[in-house]
Amino acid sequence: MSATATDRGTGRIGQAARKRDGALLLTGGARYIDDVRPPGTLYAAVVRSTVANARIRRVHAGEAEALPGTALVLTGERARDLAAPTPYFIDPLVRGARRVDIRCLEPDRVVFVGQPVAAVVADTREGAQRAARLVRVDYDVLPHVLDAERALEPDAPRVYAEWPDNVVLSKSYGTGDPDGALESADVVVEGTFRSGRTTTAPIEPRGFLAHWDEHAQTLTMHGSCQNPHQLRWMLSATLGIPENRIRVVTEKVGGSFGLKMQGQPEETLVALLSMLAGAPVKWIEDRRESFLAGSRQQVHRFTVGARSDGRIVALVDRIVADAGAMTAQAGWAMPNMSATTLPSGYRVPDCRIDLSIVATNKPPLSAARGFGKDSAHLVMERAVDLVARRLGLDPAVVRERNFIRSDEFPYRTSTGLNIDSGDFHGLLDKATTSLGYRRWRERQREARASGEHIGLGLALELTPESSDSPGSFVSGFDTTTVRMSVTGSVTVLTGVTSPGGGNDTGIAQIVATELGVPLEWVRVVQGDTDRCPNGFGNFSGRSMVVGGGSAALAARDVRRTLALVGARMLGVPDAEVRDGAVVDPAGAGAVPVPEVALAVLTRSFDVASGVEPILESTRAYKPGNIDHRPDAHGRIQPYPTYSSCVHAAAVRVDAETGRVEIADYAMAHDCGTMINPALVEGQAWGAVVMGLGAALSEQLVFGEDGATLSDRFKSYLMPRAADVPEIRMEHQVTPSPYTMHGNKGAGEAGVGGAQAAIANAVEDALSPFGVVVDRVPLTPPAVLELIRRAAQGVAP
Repeated sequence: MSATATDRGTGRIGQAARKRDGALLLTGGARYIDDVRPPGTLYAAVVRSTVANARIRRVHAGEAEALPGTALVLTGERARDLAAPTPYFIDPLVRGARRVDIRCLEPDRVVFVGQPVAAVVADTREGAQRAARLVRVDYDVLPHVLDAERALEPDAPRVYAEWPDNVVLSKSYGTGDPDGALESADVVVEGTFRSGRTTTAPIEPRGFLAHWDEHAQTLTMHGSCQNPHQLRWMLSATLGIPENRIRVVTEKVGGSFGLKMQGQPEETLVALLSMLAGAPVKWIEDRRESFLAGSRQQVHRFTVGARSDGRIVALVDRIVADAGAMTAQAGWAMPNMSATTLPSGYRVPDCRIDLSIVATNKPPLSAARGFGKDSAHLVMERAVDLVARRLGLDPAVVRERNFIRSDEFPYRTSTGLNIDSGDFHGLLDKATTSLGYRRWRERQREARASGEHIGLGLALELTPESSDSPGSFVSGFDTTTVRMSVTGSVTVLTGVTSPGGGNDTGIAQIVATELGVPLEWVRVVQGDTDRCPNGFGNFSGRSMVVGGGSAALAARDVRRTLALVGARMLGVPDAEVRDGAVVDPAGAGAVPVPEVALAVLTRSFDVASGVEPILESTRAYKPGNIDHRPDAHGRIQPYPTYSSCVHAAAVRVDAETGRVEIADYAMAHDCGTMINPALVEGQAWGAVVMGLGAALSEQLVFGEDGATLSDRFKSYLMPRAADVPEIRMEHQVTPSPYTMHGNKGAGEAGVGGAQAAIANAVEDALSPFGVVVDRVPLTPPAVLELIRRAAQGVAP
């Protein structure tokens, strides 16, 4: 339908416009990867290692090949001759880390249970799975190691025989003299904290459909993925196909949370299978395969020093991060951000963070929401509470005395991050007021007299977002094209993609606002490498910052042309574009935008003379506050924006069963200017629930043989609706001085703060027992164990 000047709709910047695809999603009309079914499609299944560390002696494929319906069986040995190793999303060599070749199928040696060793293609998915079960692999089994601290010992089995040890990366961060500051501190508190291994568990697992056209020599890949342009580059590198002969299309994505970032072996594998089979080949990950991807497993041993008034003067933290096996995806690099995010939003100039990323014979880490920053918040907030407990101060008071003040921004932390803006004291006030913090303290005192255990927990979460990592495809800019038709309809083609959170709605709002046209006129196209300009997809809360910024620049170019030609049509020196019309500011008249668009393109030698007759612009946007030039301490500044929030939780703990009930929860959130408050709240609620799951129930569990035991939702316990209370959310707007509209990333904040607030609240509830919380998840057995150890005087 052509746009007309009489169409009107809401949806300017700052309004809670409804998701543009909401009706499709609610009615089941949305098209996901498994809905793409071209004629002649074959189906793939992956044969995975059943041992944690072994040399592959032989793959027996005869029975599978003989099964009716089987099209082909591909082994790692043959795949090695046909496909190059997968390029890393973040190359370890650039970061000073060790690397190995990652192949779509392992030809020689497996290093975790679940590693792909062969693949089967058949005429049905069930047939492919049946054939895959017939493939037998002979292994020479080797010793394996599943614990990162054990993997650091000199006699530990080597995950990679060519490495001298199991350390992927060892590095120290921070400045100042923390040892001297600890010596002069009034109190010194030590602690250990362990976070369990979790996973992202999106509603839709990964999936790809590849179609190699032998006649045209082109490859089309449909995928549930986050980074289509990077995937295209990766397929070109592994398969030797020119990039301009590869098209990657991202369908609707049922959640990503980092899991679907480029760099996993099945991406190349499915494309290679299509080339060999001469037909479209589809692979949809099953839930057990999805549970192989892990995140967050770390051990922190920290020491914090403080003055008697609660002011923290030093932090030393030794982190051992279990990376599992190496991956070409970005997951291996997450612990770097655990180290560099410390000491979060606190004024602690004297810090030393010693990080060891360690390989073990567990499946690799995948990128996950929070990207390591969540672990930093969890540990820092535990440290603050331990200081408060030692000094007998309220945890809120200790936070107030240590927060970076709003007049100190931009603020350079000890680890080198340049925090753009914020008001952490304001967030604390909003969160505690919303929770009714003082009222809950009174109820806590009353409850203890009757044997009920109520606890309160607070947590600040400072979230660097919109990263740019030098020498990688983690980019801090992106590109958008804005195109207006002769009827005034607007098409936006952007390099950022949506994992389902609705950033296309936010980008449409920005374009509508900048162009001065109704939201209904704007259509957004994402995730198609043949249509959209080169971009970097979605990660690190970047889509609205750089996708929205580049869209705004392109829209302004189009608006200038409309305003110039519209002014000529009105016979006035200057004009403005608003509400779908070009208007004279003095009130002399107006011309509908469609009429001006028509004039630009059909009267280029008349009223549009001297004007380039194009209502289209492609622009890239680079925010400020990114600097890769090392300072005197060798630190770089990779993030333009820093969202922040304060969590406040009240819990009840049953000391006899170990069950934790969340009685009340509030969050005060600040992501700068909100393009669409409804989208911000949806992202924040989802992140909080993910954090609550990691705090209380979610954990990947492995058998002694390295096999994943928690491989379905009956054993990997995500929160159900009844487990989550109403989460009250307060907004605070502290605009960033470094972005187009003052907005900051809003995709990751919530995970770490939720874990920390719950951990602090549980310890507060059980403080009469002398319990010190030193781990998550706090399952009932874990809580009972903490009580038992406290009763026996066993140190954490």
